[in-house]
Amino acid sequence: MTQDLNQLLTEKNDMIKQGLIVAATDKFFADHATTLDFDGAKTSNKTEMLKKMEGFAGAIKNVNEITLHHSSFSENVSFAEYTFHFDMKDGSTILWHEIIRSVWEDNKIVNEQYFKN
Repeated sequence: MTQDLNQLLTEKNDMIKQGLIVAATDKFFADHATTLDFDGAKTSNKTEMLKKMEGFAGAIKNVNEITLHHSSFSENVSFAEYTFHFDMKDGSTILWHEIIRSVWEDNKIVNEQYFKN
Protein backbone atom coordinates (compact mmCIF):
# COMPACT_ATOMS: atom_id res chain seq x y z
CA MET A 1 0.00 0.00 0.00
CA THR A 2 3.01 2.32 0.41
CA GLN A 3 3.22 3.40 -3.22
CA ASP A 4 -0.53 3.56 -3.52
CA LEU A 5 -0.79 5.65 -0.36
CA ASN A 6 1.83 8.06 -1.65
CA GLN A 7 -0.21 8.55 -4.84
CA LEU A 8 -3.48 8.88 -2.92
CA LEU A 9 -2.01 11.38 -0.46
CA THR A 10 -0.53 13.46 -3.28
CA GLU A 11 -3.86 13.54 -5.11
CA LYS A 12 -5.81 14.40 -1.94
CA ASN A 13 -3.37 17.19 -1.04
CA ASP A 14 -3.53 18.59 -4.58
CA MET A 15 -7.31 18.76 -4.35
CA ILE A 16 -7.22 20.44 -0.94
CA LYS A 17 -4.67 23.03 -2.14
CA GLN A 18 -7.09 23.89 -4.95
CA GLY A 19 -9.89 24.39 -2.42
CA LEU A 20 -11.71 21.22 -3.48
CA ILE A 21 -12.28 20.14 0.12
CA VAL A 22 -15.78 18.73 -0.41
CA ALA A 23 -14.71 16.84 -3.54
CA ALA A 24 -11.69 15.39 -1.72
CA THR A 25 -13.95 14.21 1.10
CA ASP A 26 -16.32 12.59 -1.37
CA LYS A 27 -13.51 10.90 -3.29
CA PHE A 28 -11.30 9.64 -0.48
CA PHE A 29 -13.56 8.88 2.49
CA ALA A 30 -14.95 5.40 3.05
CA ASP A 31 -18.70 5.27 3.72
CA HIS A 32 -18.05 4.31 7.36
CA ALA A 33 -15.26 6.89 7.95
CA THR A 34 -15.19 8.69 11.30
CA THR A 35 -13.64 12.05 12.16
CA LEU A 36 -12.63 13.96 15.28
CA ASP A 37 -12.07 17.70 15.08
CA PHE A 38 -9.81 19.75 17.36
CA ASP A 39 -12.91 21.22 19.03
CA GLY A 40 -14.27 17.76 19.89
CA ALA A 41 -16.83 17.62 17.06
CA LYS A 42 -17.25 14.14 15.59
CA THR A 43 -18.73 12.62 12.49
CA SER A 44 -19.60 8.95 12.28
CA ASN A 45 -19.81 8.39 8.51
CA LYS A 46 -19.04 9.90 5.12
CA THR A 47 -22.53 11.38 4.72
CA GLU A 48 -22.17 13.37 7.95
CA MET A 49 -18.70 14.57 6.98
CA LEU A 50 -19.86 15.64 3.52
CA LYS A 51 -22.73 17.62 5.06
CA LYS A 52 -20.30 19.28 7.49
CA MET A 53 -17.79 20.14 4.74
CA GLU A 54 -20.51 21.43 2.38
CA GLY A 55 -21.76 23.74 5.13
CA PHE A 56 -18.26 24.95 5.89
CA ALA A 57 -17.32 25.49 2.24
CA GLY A 58 -20.60 27.29 1.63
CA ALA A 59 -19.78 29.75 4.43
CA ILE A 60 -16.45 30.81 2.85
CA LYS A 61 -16.50 34.20 1.14
CA ASN A 62 -12.86 34.25 0.05
CA VAL A 63 -9.96 31.80 0.15
CA ASN A 64 -6.87 33.82 1.07
CA GLU A 65 -4.46 30.93 1.50
CA ILE A 66 -4.28 27.16 1.53
CA THR A 67 -0.67 26.12 2.01
CA LEU A 68 0.59 22.57 2.37
CA HIS A 69 3.74 22.73 4.48
CA HIS A 70 4.57 19.04 4.85
CA SER A 71 3.03 15.63 4.33
CA SER A 72 4.22 12.14 5.13
CA PHE A 73 2.98 8.62 5.56
CA SER A 74 3.93 5.34 7.18
CA GLU A 75 2.15 2.07 6.55
CA ASN A 76 -1.54 3.06 6.43
CA VAL A 77 -1.36 6.44 8.22
CA SER A 78 -0.75 9.80 6.57
CA PHE A 79 -0.15 13.28 7.96
CA ALA A 80 -0.47 16.67 6.29
CA GLU A 81 0.37 20.08 7.77
CA TYR A 82 -1.59 23.02 6.37
CA THR A 83 -2.28 26.69 6.87
CA PHE A 84 -5.85 27.67 5.99
CA HIS A 85 -6.83 31.35 5.81
CA PHE A 86 -10.43 32.18 4.86
CA ASP A 87 -12.70 35.20 4.98
CA MET A 88 -16.14 33.98 5.93
CA LYS A 89 -19.51 35.28 4.74
CA ASP A 90 -20.41 36.27 8.32
CA GLY A 91 -17.48 38.74 8.38
CA SER A 92 -15.16 36.58 10.47
CA THR A 93 -11.72 35.38 9.45
CA ILE A 94 -10.40 31.85 9.92
CA LEU A 95 -6.66 31.31 10.18
CA TRP A 96 -5.79 27.73 11.06
CA HIS A 97 -2.46 25.97 11.22
CA GLU A 98 -3.63 22.38 11.16
CA ILE A 99 -2.30 18.84 11.14
CA ILE A 100 -4.53 16.23 9.48
CA ARG A 101 -3.97 12.58 10.43
CA SER A 102 -5.67 10.05 8.16
CA VAL A 103 -5.94 6.28 8.58
CA TRP A 104 -6.41 4.45 5.28
CA GLU A 105 -7.87 1.04 4.43
CA ASP A 106 -8.47 -0.25 0.90
CA ASN A 107 -7.43 3.13 -0.57
CA LYS A 108 -10.05 5.04 1.45
CA ILE A 109 -9.85 7.07 4.65
CA VAL A 110 -11.55 5.27 7.53
CA ASN A 111 -10.58 7.74 10.27
CA GLU A 112 -9.37 11.31 10.22
CA GLN A 113 -8.39 13.57 13.09
CA TYR A 114 -7.59 17.29 12.97
CA PHE A 115 -5.10 19.06 15.25
CA LYS A 116 -5.01 22.86 15.34
CA ASN A 117 -1.83 24.65 16.31
